[in-house]
Amino acid sequence: MQDQNQEIFVVVVIGGLLGLLLVGFIVTILFLYQRRQYRQEKELARLKEEYDQEVLKSQLEIQETTLKSIAQELHDNIGQVLSVVKLSLAVVPLESDHKAYSHVQHIREVLNKAVYDLADLTKSLHTDRIAQIGLVESIRFDLETLRRTGLMEVNLEQLGEEYRLGEQKEVFIFRIFQELVNNILKHAKATQVKVVLNYMTEDVFLFSVEDNGVGFSINEKKNSLSPLNGVGLKSVLNRAKLIGAKLNFDAEPGKGTFVQMELPLTGQKGS
Repeated sequence: MQDQNQEIFVVVVIGGLLGLLLVGFIVTILFLYQRRQYRQEKELARLKEEYDQEVLKSQLEIQETTLKSIAQELHDNIGQVLSVVKLSLAVVPLESDHKAYSHVQHIREVLNKAVYDLADLTKSLHTDRIAQIGLVESIRFDLETLRRTGLMEVNLEQLGEEYRLGEQKEVFIFRIFQELVNNILKHAKATQVKVVLNYMTEDVFLFSVEDNGVGFSINEKKNSLSPLNGVGLKSVLNRAKLIGAKLNFDAEPGKGTFVQMELPLTGQKGS
């Protein structure tokens, strides 16, 4: 009887051990399966992120190519036509006492302004110009054009000695600047705008645009269901993301807007 009890005990122990092994095996299989599934999901997310980045990069490159083509066409065609008209008016034999003299002079002034404005526009659109003169001078040129309109007071501050960030990065930063200023002109009702380019920090390049306008609610912009609302905001965020930069917004209704971009420099300066 005692031997029989021992045999039953041994069978129970062995059965329990086998059960534990089976449970452990199942748990291990489930763990490995979940781990593998997690890795696959992570890899799919990475591939999707890379795909989205490539699509976005291609879209922005197409935009830059289009802007360059438009700038060239404006310069070669419309610019030449305006220049011909300007020269033609210059040789019109009108005496100062002629009744049409004042009107022709006014047309000349308007035409001169159109020629200068067109030249400024083509320079602003042309990507190669940014590579030639650098980011600071490109921004200074646009701000000077804005200042001449008399729409607002502008201020550009450069901290530290300028170094090159790489052509693509500088083009994208310049387009971010243009989009921010465009939004200020359209919506902010500002009288002042201040741009700061900070080359003094060791590990990061800082760039900011500040205005004293009406401000806005960032959450409302981001959560808006309208496809047209917040397009400019999405544009600057996309460009910043492509060059590995971070955008910080400080904006409230009635308190103006401050936007700062942080671009890490580790292994990137001049690339």
